[in-house]
Amino acid sequence: MRRIVDIVISLIALVLLSPIFCLVAFKVRKNLGSPIFFLQERPGKDGKLFKMIKFRSMKDAVDKEGNPLPDEQRITPFGQKLRSTSLDEMPQLINVLKGDMSLVGTRPPTLDEWNKYELRHRARLAFKPGITGLWQVSGRSNITDFEEIARLDKEYIKNWRFSHDIQILLKTVQVVFKKEGSM
Repeated sequence: MRRIVDIVISLIALVLLSPIFCLVAFKVRKNLGSPIFFLQERPGKDGKLFKMIKFRSMKDAVDKEGNPLPDEQRITPFGQKLRSTSLDEMPQLINVLKGDMSLVGTRPPTLDEWNKYELRHRARLAFKPGITGLWQVSGRSNITDFEEIARLDKEYIKNWRFSHDIQILLKTVQVVFKKEGSM
């Protein structure tokens, strides 16, 4: 049932949001050139690697002379808008359709984070990672303590119910429109 809901909602969202999707893709291309998407390898359910898709919001890591740029200089003004509205994450609906992610789940860790996990943290990947989850609706980037993020993910897994996912999806809409905890 959960997979069917993921597919149906993702398809509907992609169709309804396709004008915005195309506009954002055009603006990313205009501001940053190609590629339009940022692909990052992430561990998914049971540690299986997948390529998470996002719209690009940052310049290349080095300038024209080959000097490294710090992240705060790499993010573009348009990229900042994408992040503050969470539009940069819209392509993750494709990850949901592919089955790599779910609409609701645990926060997908980076490979660096995954490599630093202690055994007790690896339980976080007992579920598919989600576009949204308990962490995102509980403060998002305002919660920076890894142990708190891990606790929220474990709480989500332990208390998972379909009705809880629906509540998280509804709260996500509210959080995104209020720009709570956005970067």
